[in-house]
Amino acid sequence: MEKVKYNYGYIWLLTIAASMGGFLFGYDWVVVGGAKSFYEPFFGIENSPLQQGWGTSSALIGCMIGALFCFLTTERWGRKWLIAASGIIFIISAFGTALSDTFYWYNVFRIVGGFSIGITLNLSPVYISEMVPPHQRGKFVSINQLLINVGILTSQSINWSIAAAHDTGIGPDSVAFINEWNVQTGWRWMFGAVAVPSLIFFILMIIVPESVRWLVKNKQYDKAEKVLAKIGGGGYAKTEMEEIKKTVAKDDSRMNFGSLLEPKMMKILLLAFFIALLQQWSGMNVTFYYAADIFRQAGYDISGMMLNIAVIGLITVIFSGVAVLVVDKLGRKKLMLFGTLSMSLIYGVIGFLFLKEIKGIMIVAFTLLNVAVYSLTLAPVMWVILSEIFPNRIRGAAMSITAFVIWIGNFSLTFSFPTIRENLGWANNFWLYGVICLAGFVILYFILPETKNKTLEQIEKELVG
Repeated sequence: MEKVKYNYGYIWLLTIAASMGGFLFGYDWVVVGGAKSFYEPFFGIENSPLQQGWGTSSALIGCMIGALFCFLTTERWGRKWLIAASGIIFIISAFGTALSDTFYWYNVFRIVGGFSIGITLNLSPVYISEMVPPHQRGKFVSINQLLINVGILTSQSINWSIAAAHDTGIGPDSVAFINEWNVQTGWRWMFGAVAVPSLIFFILMIIVPESVRWLVKNKQYDKAEKVLAKIGGGGYAKTEMEEIKKTVAKDDSRMNFGSLLEPKMMKILLLAFFIALLQQWSGMNVTFYYAADIFRQAGYDISGMMLNIAVIGLITVIFSGVAVLVVDKLGRKKLMLFGTLSMSLIYGVIGFLFLKEIKGIMIVAFTLLNVAVYSLTLAPVMWVILSEIFPNRIRGAAMSITAFVIWIGNFSLTFSFPTIRENLGWANNFWLYGVICLAGFVILYFILPETKNKTLEQIEKELVG
C-alpha cells in the first residue's frame, strides 16, 4: 500500500483555526483571577462571598446554555458555522464586560461570553478529531489544550502588565484603593483585550471547511472527498470515505435523543461524565479562578500575586506542549492515572503548608508543580478521550451534553469555593480535592479503556460493537 503523504500545512491550519476557540476559553478562564482584585471593590462586593462566587462563576451559566444549544443544533447545522458564530458572540461579550458600570451588566455580558465558550469548547475537539489522520489524532486534539494554555498565559501576562504598570503600592486594605486606576479602569482593559483574538478566530473559521464526517452524514460526498484529498491525497480520500460511509450506513442517518438512552450509549456517556466531573473537581479551577486569593493568603502583595499568576500561565504552556509530544506515545490511560495520583499527593502537601501557616515560596512551588502535572495529564487528555469515545452518529450531541456536565461541575466548584473556604478553611479545602483525585485514580484504573493509535471507527466497534 502506498504511503500517504499528508498535507501537514493544511492539517495545521484546520487545527489552529478550531483551537483558537480554546485560546479564547483559556483567556476568559483566568482573566477573572487577575481582574477580581479590582472589579470586586469597584462593584462593592469584596466582603460578600456569595457575590464574589457569582462574579467569578456567572460565565459558566452561559457555558451550560451554549452546550445545550449545541446539543440541539450541531447535527443539523454542522460544526464550522457554530464555531465561527461563537467568535462574534465573544467580541460582543468582551466589549460589553469592559464597558459595564454595574454588577448586573457585568454578569449579563459574562454570561454572553460563556455562551460562546459553551459552543466552541465542545465543538472544537470534535471538529479536529473528525479531520486529522487517526494515528496523530491525540497530538492534534491536544493542540486545543495547548492553545487553551497559551490563552491562559496571554491573559495572565496582560493582567500582570496592566496591574504592574499602574501599581502605586496602595493595597486593598486602604480606603484610597477604590480610586486606583486599576480599580476604575484597569480591569476593563483586561476583559476587553480578548476582542482582537476573537476576530481572528472568526476569520479563520470562515476559511476552513466543514467537518468531513458531518458532510458524509449529510450526503455531501463530493465536498467531503475534496477535503480528504486536500488532507492526504486521492488514495487517502477514497480509503477514508469508504470507512466513514460504512460507519454512517450502520448508524442512523439522524441522531435522536433516544439514541443516547441505549444501554451501550449510556455506558459511554457515564464514563464521559465521570472523566469530565473528575477533571473539574480535581480542584485546579480554584487555582486558576482564585489564584490572587491563594497567593495573597501566602503573603504576597498585588505585584507579587500578579507575577506568580503569570508564571502559572507559563507552566501551563510548557507542560501542555510536552503533552502534545507524549499523548500518542504513552497513551491516555497512563497519563490520567499518573495525573490523579500525583495531584492527590501534592494537595496533601499544600494542605499541610496552609495548616502550619508556612507562607511564601513553598506554597508557590507546590502550586506550580500541581499546575504542571494537571497541564500534562488531566487538562489535555480529557479532551482527547472525549473526542474519541463517542460513536459517529451521536458524537456532536454527546459532546454537547458532556460539556453541559463539565460546566455544571465547574460552576458548582467555582461558586461554592468562597463559602467552602470560609467554613472548612484553606487546609481542609485542599485535602478535599486530594481525596477526590485519589478516588479518581482508583476508579479510572478499572474503567478507563486505552484509545491511542486507533481510528474512530475502531474505537466505536470496540465500545459499541
